[in-house]
Amino acid sequence: MNEATTGRNKPRGSYAKTGMKRAAILEAALAVFAKGGYRSGSLREMASHVGMSEAGLLHHFPNKSALLAAVLELRDEHAMEMVPFDSEDPLEPIRGLITLARYNASVPGVVELYCTLSAEGTSPDHPAHEYFVGRYDLTVSRLTHNFARCAERGILRPGMPPESAARGTVALMDGLQVQWLLDRDGVDMADELEVYLRTIVDLDA
Repeated sequence: MNEATTGRNKPRGSYAKTGMKRAAILEAALAVFAKGGYRSGSLREMASHVGMSEAGLLHHFPNKSALLAAVLELRDEHAMEMVPFDSEDPLEPIRGLITLARYNASVPGVVELYCTLSAEGTSPDHPAHEYFVGRYDLTVSRLTHNFARCAERGILRPGMPPESAARGTVALMDGLQVQWLLDRDGVDMADELEVYLRTIVDLDA
């Protein structure tokens, strides 16, 4: 009985440690990618951040592409903390997009990584293709729902279809990121996004 119990507990402890190590690797990778982008971010540097060898890191993630996909998912988790789509107030996640745009300006490496991969990911055989297809579908769907709720409250611009508002917002955010990467001193992503959003919804309602 005791042996069986001990045997069952060991894997659980091992899995917990593995989960913690993976989480630490992802946070390190996000920091490295944010600093230098995907091309210059090395696995060796990420491994050194968590006190392990490059071979040890590859035990958790088979290659840089797999690590990248996991980092993008982690980035989305961070973004969702600023854009609470489950809020009862439909304006809260829309205002959160402005907060997110302001935060993105503090992590240029991640923005560069996202812009590059979203373009490359349009190819069906790219390792990030499914990720971006799913991400855009989910984001547009959630924003459409929020803009529809705004329409029900009478604070969405008359004649503006909620899905068009959602797609326009996503397109603007992505486009602003590219413009900002080209001219970081001349483009303020958060301010430009807020100006646009105020033309389609009453953010002060």
